Amino acid sequence: MFYLITGALAPAVGAFPFLPYGFNFAARHQLIFWFLSVLTSLLVGVLLVVMAYAVAFFGVTWPDRVVKTRLFKWLMRGPFTASVTLAATTLTRRAGEAFGTVYTAWVPIVMAGTILLCEYLITLFAPLAERWLFYGNDKSEIHRLRQLEDQLLTRNDLQQFLEMVLATVCDQLQAAGAYVAALNAEGLELVVSMGQTRFHSTVPDNETTGDLLQQVFEGRQHTDIFRWGDDYLFPLLNGTPERPELIGLLGVTGIARPVLDEEQTLAIETLAGRAALALQSRHIQQRIFLSLDELSNGVGLIQRLRAAGQYDRESLLAEEDSLPQDSDVADWVKDALSHYWGGPKLTQNPLMRFKIVQKALVDHDGNNANALRAILREAIERTRPEGERRFTAEWILYNILEMKFVEGRKVREVALRLAMSEADLYRKQRIAVEAVAKTIGEMEVEARKEVGS
Repeated sequence: MFYLITGALAPAVGAFPFLPYGFNFAARHQLIFWFLSVLTSLLVGVLLVVMAYAVAFFGVTWPDRVVKTRLFKWLMRGPFTASVTLAATTLTRRAGEAFGTVYTAWVPIVMAGTILLCEYLITLFAPLAERWLFYGNDKSEIHRLRQLEDQLLTRNDLQQFLEMVLATVCDQLQAAGAYVAALNAEGLELVVSMGQTRFHSTVPDNETTGDLLQQVFEGRQHTDIFRWGDDYLFPLLNGTPERPELIGLLGVTGIARPVLDEEQTLAIETLAGRAALALQSRHIQQRIFLSLDELSNGVGLIQRLRAAGQYDRESLLAEEDSLPQDSDVADWVKDALSHYWGGPKLTQNPLMRFKIVQKALVDHDGNNANALRAILREAIERTRPEGERRFTAEWILYNILEMKFVEGRKVREVALRLAMSEADLYRKQRIAVEAVAKTIGEMEVEARKEVGS
């Protein structure tokens, strides 16, 4: 509230240079007037940012650092870049006028160059500023997550790398084909195959995999190179040399020379080590993803409780189902409006769990569909401007909701009636649905406060 009240001083501060002095004072003391005008304009900009900062957290389930980061990026890429560009082009134009040129070709060049330079510098230095300004004691954890994102080994990356390894193996041994198979809890998984091998698809048949597994575990050391028919099988190992763990196999089919020389053996052992390292990294990442899946549900609930309880402490006692995410509410409202006059998206909509809908059941004889339809209608009416209905810009959202969903008109008919393209209609429709979702959210908050009181 302190930030919000402080930011509300912006209009008064902005009007200050024009209030105490008349026209004569400004004409006689231009330097003082323009100095105060520029100073107060900068102060107004700061106060507006403070006000935006104060309201940016309301009802948002993102962590504070995410909200601050998004606001910072918007300010730098929007107002800051626009201000710097305007200042640069103004100075360029006035410099041209000083040399007797009313218009100079340098104006558009400086404008484009300033925009590109600002965007490049923001991209370059914004991550450093974010870590310094917003992350605080979380710098090391977030840095690790950013590194994981940049260095992530996806399935396509793994397949591409192993294909390069197999191509090198085939070149070294003059072989007809090669493949890599991974051992996991379900058995054998063919990761990648190249050339002519026993595996004709990425899903090997059970008989082939069973025969291979029998060859692997049939009384031999897992660290030894062995034969499987015409194939040479090189073990892919994990762990320490004292306690090796078999995680996969590198198979080579149709080797030109039946006996490998020392140079070929050394090259294959190196390539097998590279393939084993890739499989090991992939296994570690899969365990990380499983941990993240288990973590996401609990963390998501905590963030939603934090956002709800920031302005209403009683929300910390609410049930999990009564704490919907904003994006979910918009999707639910869109589904309900699309089946406004009946359908599964209305009767089975998650909005049925809301307090306002449960309260409306009393006035609609326990009919869920009618209760939700009444809530949607009330939310639509709250978006209606005051006065008699018109087809002007201020009425466009209400007219879209009324004509498209309540009256059930076709998209082309609504677009023609409102004198807009269908693409523009869909954009405005999304904004209108989000406005209804926001209104329903406010109605739900009011209903919860009444129940709490």
